[in-house]
Order: sequence, then structure tokens, then C-alpha cells
Amino acid sequence: MSEPELLPYAPSDGRMRSILDQAETIAVVGLSSKPDRESYGVSRYLQRRGYRIVPVNPNETEVLGETAYASLLDVPTEVAIDVVDVFRRAEATPPVAEQAVRAGAKVLWLQEGIVNEEARRIAEDGGLTVVMGLCIRTTRERLSREE
Repeated sequence: MSEPELLPYAPSDGRMRSILDQAETIAVVGLSSKPDRESYGVSRYLQRRGYRIVPVNPNETEVLGETAYASLLDVPTEVAIDVVDVFRRAEATPPVAEQAVRAGAKVLWLQEGIVNEEARRIAEDGGLTVVMGLCIRTTRERLSREE
């Protein structure tokens, strides 16, 4: 029996363009210091386009020249997180959504292939905009081309 197809869940292109245009700081949950990892490549791309990247990974101390934190709740309160970009298995995302709400983030973005309805509900109930199942880099590239 095959796995069900994971359909992306996202606001309109206009709303996503607004999110990406207004965001300054993106906390990347699951960011690895290994250059061959997708989380590293996506984060480096975002950093090169002017976003501040905040690595969130208990196994790292620094990634891309930025201090890494064990969880979103360990990020200093003076760091205003606009987007929480998640590179974790779908089943691990509800606690991340709870932390994103508590940390005062504006957007919970689950990367391509990551969809979790409980995480969506937690984030939306906490006032966050949710994007699931889409790569933030691919989305930004597509929306930039369409301007």
C-alpha cells in the first residue's frame, strides 16, 4: 500500500509574497552545519538574500556564522522571529508549532514533504499563518520570477 500524497497547504501567492517581503528573521528548525544537507543549502540561499537566519538545532553550536539554539524557546526574546522554517519529520512538528506560538513568530513554514494537521491547528489557533509542504527557497524563487 502506498503512502498518501502530501498536498501542500498554503495561503495565496500574494500572501506568501507579502510574508517573504516583510520577513527579516527566519528561525530554521533542524538546520544542520553539513553543507550537503538541504536545510543548509536553503538557509544559505535565504541568508544571501538578506534574511537573518537563526539556527535551531540542539546538536549545533553555530551554523552559517550564527549562534545555534537548542529550541525556539532558547532564542533570546530580543530576537523577533518572523518565520519558523521547519526541517523535521512531520510527526515532530506539533511541539515546534507550540514553541513557535510561544516565541511570538508570525509564520510556521513546514518544508516540502512535511504536512501535519495538528501542527497547523496549533499554529493557526495561536495566530500564525501556516505554509505546509512547500520549500521556502523554491517558493521565493518562483514568486520573484513572477513579479
